[in-house]
Amino acid sequence: MTHTHHPEDDRLAAAHPLEVTLYSRPGCHLCHEAKTAIEPLLREFGATLHEVNIDRDDELAERYSWDIPVIFLGAHKAAKHRVDPRQFRRQLEDAREKGKGRAAGRPD
Repeated sequence: MTHTHHPEDDRLAAAHPLEVTLYSRPGCHLCHEAKTAIEPLLREFGATLHEVNIDRDDELAERYSWDIPVIFLGAHKAAKHRVDPRQFRRQLEDAREKGKGRAAGRPD
């Protein structure tokens, strides 16, 4: 299936490495589990969470319907369905280093 360009693609492309996007929908138990698993890590790393309800956008609902939760760390997909907190911590550590490089003017 081919996806058309969506404004969300631009937002992700411009996201800071420590900006976390969680694609979910109400009533999704895996989404709730993922959010619960990552929240302490987000606080620890000073990361921000942008939660997107895919049911509010037909294209996002089609794109992610069977894959939620989908988690992006900056512009990169970090997880879907389930989150391994140890792996997510490593991804946050890497993102923090990328963020430092960005702040110093170095490219990603």
